[in-house]
Amino acid sequence: MTRPEARFVVLVLDGVGIGQAPDAARYGDEGSHTLGNLARVQPLQLPVLRELGLGNITPLKGIPPVAAPRAHYGRMREVSAGKDSTTGHWELAGIWLDRPFPTYPYGFPEELIARFISATGCGGVLGNRPASGTAILAELGDEHVRTGWPIVYTSADSVFQIAAHVDVIPLEVQYRYGQIARHEVCTGPHAVGRVIVRPFAGTSGAYQRINALRRDYALRPPKPLVMERLQQAGIRTIGIGKIGDLYAGVGFDVLYKTGSNQEGIARTREVLWEQQGPALVMTNLVDFDQLYGHRNDPRGFREALEAFDRALPEILQALRPGDVLVITADHGNDPTTPSTDHSRELVPLLVYQAGFSGPGRDLGLRETFADLAATIAEWFAVPYDGPGKSFASVCALAGFSP
Repeated sequence: MTRPEARFVVLVLDGVGIGQAPDAARYGDEGSHTLGNLARVQPLQLPVLRELGLGNITPLKGIPPVAAPRAHYGRMREVSAGKDSTTGHWELAGIWLDRPFPTYPYGFPEELIARFISATGCGGVLGNRPASGTAILAELGDEHVRTGWPIVYTSADSVFQIAAHVDVIPLEVQYRYGQIARHEVCTGPHAVGRVIVRPFAGTSGAYQRINALRRDYALRPPKPLVMERLQQAGIRTIGIGKIGDLYAGVGFDVLYKTGSNQEGIARTREVLWEQQGPALVMTNLVDFDQLYGHRNDPRGFREALEAFDRALPEILQALRPGDVLVITADHGNDPTTPSTDHSRELVPLLVYQAGFSGPGRDLGLRETFADLAATIAEWFAVPYDGPGKSFASVCALAGFSP
């Protein structure tokens, strides 16, 4: 296969699942269907995604199938144990996990907290339980200012989070706490997916997180990512959004942090206009999950999806003949269920190639997220010995000629 000179773009719609996975019951997620349940309670207006074939994947209220979808369409299931963003993204990049990252529904063990206090010299911690980041600041912010002790908390995800006021604990000290937690505390059986430092500011009753100063210290992937194979072949790799946090910065030549879906879409469009040669561009759009799924906000979720649909033509217009665009997700986060956790779901798969006249083919149910990694490797003609089965030939992606 001749290596293409075009770009391969992956948009990960964080938390946008499309129906319970076959093993959803093991995770307490029977009945979860992020897009399906959302469409049932919040009528969706997604004309661009519909034209691409979203309604062809599975029945969705208000999004009927089209006779000639512009993209190939299907679903992917997760093989790895777990349902968090890190696990999902690692599988998309060709890594299976046989056991989930540790979570702490009742807070961290006393010995782990004692190790953190001893290693950092912070004197003590506040919190140590699962909590909403904004709620715990309102509850413990004043005590933190009084004592100088950092607030340590977790969530349904595999995270060790540290919050501190920028006027109480200097930023460089907060970041040092994060590094210590990552490399000296959260190790072995307590190797969480991410240690997150969350600086905040403000006064009593009005504390606010400063997201621009947030730092994530992710666990390094245990095996080579497909992105590293591209780097070895001299193919440029660009990550946008929280991609760098999820892969611990591994496998990407350039990383752009963004604070919202809008910023992520704008940066992706800019990169596509600027990048001349072959490249992989991978963008995570986190608002669906972070702002609406975890907060059980169907209306906000719908509005975010519709905003993405309105902005999607900007990405399509920035593609050049032969470029490939894949739209998928990393897990579900159904805002209509009582749970505020991620949901074990299948994820949508839309595969569009600029210049393709259609109609798109039904890719069916792919047996692993890693089919994406295998496809990227085959399309770029780089060695790959990881899991997954490429759908490049099924979609006739290879050998495109304008």
